[in-house]
Amino acid sequence: MKLFNSMTNKKEEFIPIKEDEVSIYVCGPTVYNHAHIGNTRPLIIFDVLRRVLEYRGKKVIFVSNFTDVDDKIIKAAKAEGIDERVLAQRYIDAYNAVRDELNLLHPTYTPRVTDTMDQIIAFIDDLVKNGFAYEKDGDVYFRVEKIEEYGHLSGIRIEDLLNGASNRVEENGKKESPVDFALWKKTDDGIQFDSPWSKGRPGWHTECVVMINDLFEGGKIDIHGGGQDLKFPHHENEIAQSMACHHHPIANYWVHNQMINIDNAKMSKSLGNVMWAKDLIPKLGINVYKWVMMSTHYRNPLNYTEDLVSNVRKEVDKVSSVIKQISLWMQVNHIDPSSQCDPLLEEMVEALEDDLNTSLALSKVLEAVKGLNQLYRQKEKDADAIAKLYHTLLMMLEVFGFKFEIKTLTDKDIDLYQQWQNSKAIKDFEKADSLRSQLIERGIL
Repeated sequence: MKLFNSMTNKKEEFIPIKEDEVSIYVCGPTVYNHAHIGNTRPLIIFDVLRRVLEYRGKKVIFVSNFTDVDDKIIKAAKAEGIDERVLAQRYIDAYNAVRDELNLLHPTYTPRVTDTMDQIIAFIDDLVKNGFAYEKDGDVYFRVEKIEEYGHLSGIRIEDLLNGASNRVEENGKKESPVDFALWKKTDDGIQFDSPWSKGRPGWHTECVVMINDLFEGGKIDIHGGGQDLKFPHHENEIAQSMACHHHPIANYWVHNQMINIDNAKMSKSLGNVMWAKDLIPKLGINVYKWVMMSTHYRNPLNYTEDLVSNVRKEVDKVSSVIKQISLWMQVNHIDPSSQCDPLLEEMVEALEDDLNTSLALSKVLEAVKGLNQLYRQKEKDADAIAKLYHTLLMMLEVFGFKFEIKTLTDKDIDLYQQWQNSKAIKDFEKADSLRSQLIERGIL
């Protein structure tokens, strides 16, 4: 497998730390609202990466966190007049429901900030004691300028930050330097935790590095993933803390997906074009939704349009149609499923192993569909060839995590189908029409 490593800005051969095991951490959501379609792109992309690795026989330890302590959560909870823990749990449940609706594998671990607080406080305390962080009036800040490697991931230099090249740097009279970032915030607003410095809560950038440190030996993993917008400051600040603590940048491979636009415009509340996954999944269906998300390479922006959806729907319909047709034919003719696979499966997997080339991999699925249609149209059908390619198609769809329903026919279903075929053969069209209606009603045709 080859992956584009954001740290080196080049495609590299993927070599895991442990030969048969892969560790992946993908930054999860801050749970103050429902997941929008942009949130689901990394969900789908990294699920495919995991499935390919597991198909190749690797054990995958997949971790994605929930940020359940945050100013946005407190603000949203206040607006509703409820406890922030209640609000956070509501959206954690909603997020997990989206995972299920999209047929995504659940993470091996889903740590929460509230459950990791003791470890976060201990980690910050170590940084203070080792001189990489300092306390000021109950707040704790990280000394960015002590990390020579700072900016290697994002390409943003400390000099540029000090010169005001980034609007992400805040002036704060408590900081020794404007580039320093908060590890702990003293507050009397919302949920608070006791610490050596004050009652308060952690800054955003510490939780992920602590969770990785808590779950993986030496705080080191194979792959750290997330959206492109997390490169700076979030991932850069994670790396800084790991360099201070462990002298390594957390992960050997950093993988970032690009954002989603809606009709060539950035998705934002101000434009009123935010699309919620919970609304769009039922509208499109799981397979169209996921195919749309994988129609463009993950490192390129995805432009969501109705034309794109329309084109994808046609492709998905082709897959659905051939599955229904071949499944029906095989069951009616009592043809056993095959356990053999066409080389197309290997070609599809190899495309995914080439930095998740999903568009090429999907084209291999369509090649299998085309091949099945050609085999089925032949007057003298090659049952073995059809069964083999049909099995191949199902395996391809499983690697992607699609979910196409396959109806298992009863003896009565098969009998009805055969009566319909016989009625057509003797040109008893009235009976044939009646039987056809019954077959449609039973979901067979």
